[in-house]
Amino acid sequence: VWTALVHLFFPGAVIAEDPSLLNSWHDVWFFRFLVNMLGYATIIVPGYFLINYFKRSNYLDRGGGLCYPLIKTCVFGGEDKSGLLDDVSVSSRNDPDSGSSVKQAIKLMFCAAGLQASYLTWGVLQERVMTRSYGAVPPDHDGEKFKDSQFLVFMNRILALTVSGLCCVLFKQPRHGAPMYKYSFASLSNILSSWCQYEALKFISFPTQVLAKASKVIPVMLMGKLISHKSYEYWEYFTAVLISVGVSMFLLSSTTSKHPSTVTTFSGVVILVGYIVFDSFTSNWQDNLFKYKMSSVQMMFGVNLFSCLFTVGSLLEQGAFFESLAFMTRHSEFAFHAVLLSVCSACGQLFIFYTINQFGAAVFTIIMTLRQAFAILLSCFLYGHSVTIVGGFGVVVVFIALFLRVYARSRMKSSRQSSLPQKV
Repeated sequence: VWTALVHLFFPGAVIAEDPSLLNSWHDVWFFRFLVNMLGYATIIVPGYFLINYFKRSNYLDRGGGLCYPLIKTCVFGGEDKSGLLDDVSVSSRNDPDSGSSVKQAIKLMFCAAGLQASYLTWGVLQERVMTRSYGAVPPDHDGEKFKDSQFLVFMNRILALTVSGLCCVLFKQPRHGAPMYKYSFASLSNILSSWCQYEALKFISFPTQVLAKASKVIPVMLMGKLISHKSYEYWEYFTAVLISVGVSMFLLSSTTSKHPSTVTTFSGVVILVGYIVFDSFTSNWQDNLFKYKMSSVQMMFGVNLFSCLFTVGSLLEQGAFFESLAFMTRHSEFAFHAVLLSVCSACGQLFIFYTINQFGAAVFTIIMTLRQAFAILLSCFLYGHSVTIVGGFGVVVVFIALFLRVYARSRMKSSRQSSLPQKV
């Protein structure tokens, strides 16, 4: 059974390249994924039964005591839910008529700049942590690699929880209406997408990874139809495909053989598919939760609260929490990188929630897709890589798609304004 599973999740190319992957069951990504899920289940399953119990027993009508406010907030929400989920007009988000066009453009540029700065830095550190050794002293000592992706997820989330909690305390927030348990859905998918993104670096090649990320616009739109029952215009699908094709052409043609990538395996493809699915679900579920009149930092606090609860519980059950702390004490450089990763992640999350709240999940994904192209442009500027004809054509395709998207949105805005009844 062990041999069959090894051959399934570690094809011959990877086994021949690194036999140490087979030292123990913990070195197989699929088993680590299952163990992580079992850890999350120890929190999710009891919570599921408790929520069902409180709903079936009419606790909201007969409840009382010290725990009543906490249970009411976690299970039923802070205010009456009627109209919040069905009335889209409760929020000005995604309303093309709210604010001037110049103000909206400034907001969009601010969101794009913040996301680029946060996640370009985060991407460089992510590759450094997951693919390079720490404590190497050539030629005798090769150092040791950090392997526990879940601990990095926890580090990212604990700082984001602290930052969002301080913002909620220091700045006035709208009255909170969403039941707290609803954050757990986005939290779980966010943890799994982050874990998959870290793990994929061990198995997937760079061209395959950027190709999948560049095509995320389409899965997000499809997930939006499934979760939020959104409807998109034909031009939105068309421009999404153009953006994905153009960015992919540019990225793939600009990849240089000077930077070796890991071998693309079946495991890497599966992990990357999981990342795309989980990430698409996360942004659309958060998009749907914003109908509860919450702020971006409230969303950030709720999601990261459950993320910290899930990850620290799973790490403690596996005994990996203190092992990772020991690794940090042995390698101060890793500790610095982990903290800097957390800072970039926290800042990035603030921009993520604000962008989704203001412009929706699809626009957010377009910005994050273009981040890949900016990363290659930065590399070309710093290291003198040349852009091929195919890459240049890909950039032209991307900007044509963006122009068509802006033009189509402006036409729709004009048609909506002309159809509104004139006030006398």
